[in-house]
Amino acid sequence: MRRAARTALALAGDGAAGPGLEPGPGRGCARSARLLLPPGGAAQPHPRGTAQGRRWRGGDRVGWTGIADPPLPGVAQWREAVSAAAGALRAGGLVAVPTDTVYGVACLAQDSGAVRSIYSLKGRNGRKPLAICVGDVERLYRYCRVNVPDALLRDLLPGPVTLVLQRSEELNKDLNPFTSLVGVRVPNHPFIRELARACSGPLALTSANISSQASTLTVSEFQDLWPQLSLIIDGGPIGDVQSPECRLGSTVVDLSVSGKFSIIRPGCALTSTVEILTQKYGLVPESS
Repeated sequence: MRRAARTALALAGDGAAGPGLEPGPGRGCARSARLLLPPGGAAQPHPRGTAQGRRWRGGDRVGWTGIADPPLPGVAQWREAVSAAAGALRAGGLVAVPTDTVYGVACLAQDSGAVRSIYSLKGRNGRKPLAICVGDVERLYRYCRVNVPDALLRDLLPGPVTLVLQRSEELNKDLNPFTSLVGVRVPNHPFIRELARACSGPLALTSANISSQASTLTVSEFQDLWPQLSLIIDGGPIGDVQSPECRLGSTVVDLSVSGKFSIIRPGCALTSTVEILTQKYGLVPESS
């Protein structure tokens, strides 16, 4: 029973256009708007390779080197994007965001109505849990019961890894009520980390696609979802859109059993994750 529940953890308000916002496209979409991140305000380089640049008004492409903070020329636009997204989330909306792996859809994890909206948006099986996202490693201790060294967490996070841990009583009981575990992410992407910090509780985060369909690397690839989103944060292409490897999503690893680990989904960072767990911390596969 526990194995089945754990395996299932493998991932996976009306908005009017204002300054820096573009109306959502097609299908008479009046509910969503798209906000473009300023040049350079995109994901840090991924271990699989660098992305091809970020998109801003006019379609110009700008090279980048993976900054940890928003560039000075775009600070105002960056703050506007974070503020707009946080406001949409607090109003119970769903927001599409770039991450360090693929595009995601986020809502407030403590908002039961918004959580239900994510399942409806994706056509997601109600028994398939959602991961949570926090801006910093320190914040996950409030929502998870951690039984591994803090240094281990910091060797993997921020990064393209989802850690499955025992959930704490602080977490919304309507979020994944069928399991005592929860997957937690700290993406290596400055925008979503700033957004998570701007919210009082964790985000619920899932990939921006209909369930069972391919993950998305540009906002246009999930255009069918736009009418049901309050806001779309356009950070440009994530990685090489022609490469299937760039759509693998995060590596999902269960650390809920002391001294052991179990890979739930290989994802994009399998080799480096296993090396850290086994060689540096001496953890063994749970099947051993």
